[in-house]
Amino acid sequence: MVLPYRTLSFAYRALASFVILLGIARVSGLWTATPTWSAFLYYTVLSNVLCLVWMVWSAVYTVRDAQRKGWDGFSTPSARGAAAVMMAITVTMLIYLFVLAPGLFTQPGAYEPFTLTDNLVHIITPVLVIVDWLLFVPKGRLVWYDPILWATIPYSYLAFAFIYSALGGRFAGGTTVPYPFMNVETNGLGGVVLWIAGLTVALLAVGYLFYGLDRVLTRARPRTYRA
Repeated sequence: MVLPYRTLSFAYRALASFVILLGIARVSGLWTATPTWSAFLYYTVLSNVLCLVWMVWSAVYTVRDAQRKGWDGFSTPSARGAAAVMMAITVTMLIYLFVLAPGLFTQPGAYEPFTLTDNLVHIITPVLVIVDWLLFVPKGRLVWYDPILWATIPYSYLAFAFIYSALGGRFAGGTTVPYPFMNVETNGLGGVVLWIAGLTVALLAVGYLFYGLDRVLTRARPRTYRA
């Protein structure tokens, strides 16, 4: 089921873009005299940036379609792209809620979980993107192997983080890895591999849940919007 109202989808995407930008600005201090540029080395912030770019693009795309086709109907740059972005930010939310926060995760410095800033980048942005997919993105466009393709986004980040560290790069506070489960020194190589394997299974499981939901919503939509 898709809400065929470009006025509503544009307003939602414009507002969501502002909220996502706010979260990025707060977590990185962009609106201060001394921004924390190292924040952009973390998957959390990079996935939020991806969501911001996608949401702004979706809003612009919606306006462009409205000028050509009118304000009734739905618009998205790509249904499969929207799902990929949704999965990328869902990873951020799930790892935060089920891996980092429960383990009393602490980053270098005065880090407190579930602050407004934390909630913006880890919870509110993912929810905004998921709601956009549910309400404004046409269903039935996904294919069975899409969840596997979606996994390339967090895996690309893992590759970047490990290569960056191996080349001498350091994350906030001088740490060699961005997240504790990636630390070979404390977890051992086998421990890190197990962590990544477990997270991969969970990631694919959630991905196929989204794929299954897409199938269910496809069958539930009105015939008028079958295409």
